[in-house]
Amino acid sequence: MHIEAGVVDGAKMLLSYGTALAAAGLTLKSAVELIKQSGLFSLLGRSLMTSLLVLFFFEVLPHQAVGVSEVHFILGSTLFLIFGPAAAAIGLASGLLIQGVFFAPFDLPQYGMNMTTLLLPLFAMSMVAERIISPNTAYVDISYKQTLQLSLMYQGGIVAWVAFWAFYGQGFGAENFSSVASFGVAYMSVVLLEPVLDLAVLAGAKTLDRFKQSHLFEARLFH
Repeated sequence: MHIEAGVVDGAKMLLSYGTALAAAGLTLKSAVELIKQSGLFSLLGRSLMTSLLVLFFFEVLPHQAVGVSEVHFILGSTLFLIFGPAAAAIGLASGLLIQGVFFAPFDLPQYGMNMTTLLLPLFAMSMVAERIISPNTAYVDISYKQTLQLSLMYQGGIVAWVAFWAFYGQGFGAENFSSVASFGVAYMSVVLLEPVLDLAVLAGAKTLDRFKQSHLFEARLFH
């Protein structure tokens, strides 16, 4: 999902600053809601864990350059289900920034685009979750179909944003179109694996009875 250097440049970069600010605004709103619900230390603790996990996902898990971008196991739906939207968003943004500063400084100019690509689909997935998961259902009890829907929403959103940045920056030429299509096909293969991983993580969470009242995890995880 990393936008390669040069795909969008010049004055066109201004749009990425605007979309990143929108994503930051949604993150702030979600963070304030979490603080009201569970307290500041809950937000800080969850955000620290998600940031470390995202850095691990980016740097340790397999990833491959395909077409206009890279295919990563980001596991956004997993972070959302375990830690909630605020901590997931902060972890994604922080992990991306840490990676850029310490491991891939050539990605920093594209930070606004990459942040947008990761966070806006996350909040779209959060809205979908409210519609497809009953308020009386704990996340540890959701079905494969529901996890698949969440993963499709998140991964599909990432592919859509990568395609948008590529076409916005480079136009609709045959070569660019082919690169976008190659990335999209490769990236959506992640959808086949992520729901299985989500269910495995949620099954493991069922055994953590002593954490049911912990503010380090999303309240809907157990309740």
